[in-house]
Amino acid sequence: MGTPQFAVPTLEAILNSHHQVVGVVTQPDRQRGRGKKLLPTPVKQFALDNHLSPILQPEKMKDPAFVTALQALDADVFVVVAFRILPEIVFAMPSHGTINLHPSLLPKFRGAAPLNWTIIQGEESTGITTIYIKKEIDAGNIIIQQPFPLVPNETVGELHDRIAPVGAQVVLDSLAQIAAGTVAVSIQDNDLATPAPKLTKETCHLDFNQPAESVKNWIHGLSPVPGAFTYYDGQLLKLFRASVIESTKNVTPGTILKAADGEIHIACRDSAISVHELQLQGKKRLTTDVFLRGNQLQEGIVCL
Repeated sequence: MGTPQFAVPTLEAILNSHHQVVGVVTQPDRQRGRGKKLLPTPVKQFALDNHLSPILQPEKMKDPAFVTALQALDADVFVVVAFRILPEIVFAMPSHGTINLHPSLLPKFRGAAPLNWTIIQGEESTGITTIYIKKEIDAGNIIIQQPFPLVPNETVGELHDRIAPVGAQVVLDSLAQIAAGTVAVSIQDNDLATPAPKLTKETCHLDFNQPAESVKNWIHGLSPVPGAFTYYDGQLLKLFRASVIESTKNVTPGTILKAADGEIHIACRDSAISVHELQLQGKKRLTTDVFLRGNQLQEGIVCL
């Protein structure tokens, strides 16, 4: 059970193992892109390419027809990676339970966007956890936990690509323990839980009245999607990569300090950031030097 690209390496790993994939569950096809074409999810596309069936795409998880189809699969275990909240009628169905792959060291960063918040919060490391799903979100008993180091200044997109195949192996290791009956679960300490809530437009709107390091972390934690943004002269301006630089200028946070010689500097509360990749509304994402060849930003303008 999964939807985005993050879930594909796990499905591929299970398919290439001795386990049998008896079915795939993913979100319904949605309209995407400028043409609003109805497109399959990455998980469905992989399933189609590898002739996996059935592919179930319920709108509602409690739909009786879906529940009946799921029961007919007679699966030993459900594996969930970046899918949806499951009702008990679903997660309690398999004889060996339903397990979930979560990219954090639970109970830290419970919620919909753990990778994003890991970088936004400036963590130096993270991890991968498999749990048995229960009613409380991301609160199930832990099967395996594996630490995972962060690379300085990486974006959430880069972290996503590095951690997904490692997560797939952790799922295989968890399935091996389940099959052998050797799982020794550990219980999460709810008092140590921290949230990783769903990202909203408000989440992505940059606040330059923060230390430059924090602003950089917000940018990297939202790059490449959904993308951190600000407004320059009324136009949406997305920032995708930045670094912290020293600045002693006493100006309003958000002020463009420099927009020349292939560099864009924006003031923050304590110092400044140098922007390395950005995208002006209606235009392409570009590196700063290329951007400045075709676009002008006025120094002294405050990004809001």
